[in-house]
Amino acid sequence: MSTQTEQEKVRGWLTGRLPGDWFEGETELSIDRDEILIVGRIPAPEQKQDVSAAERSAAEEGRIKQFREDTRERRIEIARELEHAARRKVAWGVRCGDTRTVFTSLSAPVMTRLRQPERQVLDTLVDAGVARSRSDALGWCVKLVAQHSETWLADLRTAMTKVEEVRKAGPDKD
Repeated sequence: MSTQTEQEKVRGWLTGRLPGDWFEGETELSIDRDEILIVGRIPAPEQKQDVSAAERSAAEEGRIKQFREDTRERRIEIARELEHAARRKVAWGVRCGDTRTVFTSLSAPVMTRLRQPERQVLDTLVDAGVARSRSDALGWCVKLVAQHSETWLADLRTAMTKVEEVRKAGPDKD
């Protein structure tokens, strides 16, 4: 989990470094121990109001593909600079209309020790064809928990931010 100060530093750096015509509004920024994910909003293609959902989605996907190709070299350059400064990998994504696409994302190995009941859960998911491996099954479980506990996780993140603020105000502040 990153601290609010890290978020602010990265957001500030990106504000100064990203080309002003790339994104509308503030970028979505997600930081963990391994990776910085930058997701910006680009304008959706102009279309008639009565187009089908499939046509709207295809137009948004086309706009995202165009943005990805047009900005590839600059994104790589900016990512390298930020990776060096922040000592984390950088991933990019775009939101266009209702479509959100992440271009690249780090898949980090996570070591865990599970007792037999937990392993049996993973093996059941593998045996049922829900997942290809225990690793996939564990990833599936984490996604499911995140979906069903987002409010709780948001509250926990807010509480952690408050704890950091109290620590900064403590007697050992610089």
